[in-house]
Amino acid sequence: MGEELLVDVVDVVVPIVEACGVTVISYGALTAFARLVTGLLRRDGERSLSRARLRLGRLLVVGLEFQLAADILRSAVAPSFEEIGQLAAIAAIRTALNFFLERELRQEQERLDADRPESGAVGQPTPA
Repeated sequence: MGEELLVDVVDVVVPIVEACGVTVISYGALTAFARLVTGLLRRDGERSLSRARLRLGRLLVVGLEFQLAADILRSAVAPSFEEIGQLAAIAAIRTALNFFLERELRQEQERLDADRPESGAVGQPTPA
């Protein structure tokens, strides 16, 4: 009875968690596109592209984490060796994706920060 209830709960929760991931990724794609178009119309193309990429990248990371959580939940209930192997492969791919995506986001943020005009050091008054 206990295991059956757990399986039933997981069968309900997994699609919800997957839907959360899809929602986050879709929202990220739509808002990044809107920011990009708005920036291009204001003729702030490259900076807008960088901001849009950063926003989309951050939301992709979160969305992928939701998808990984759903995969873990799915395989947590009486997994077979085949399911464990599939989860390991999926987890490795998504972890690698997250790693490289976060590294690229960090580099992009550093580039944006370097392009920003200096207004004095943090906590330092700007020269008059």
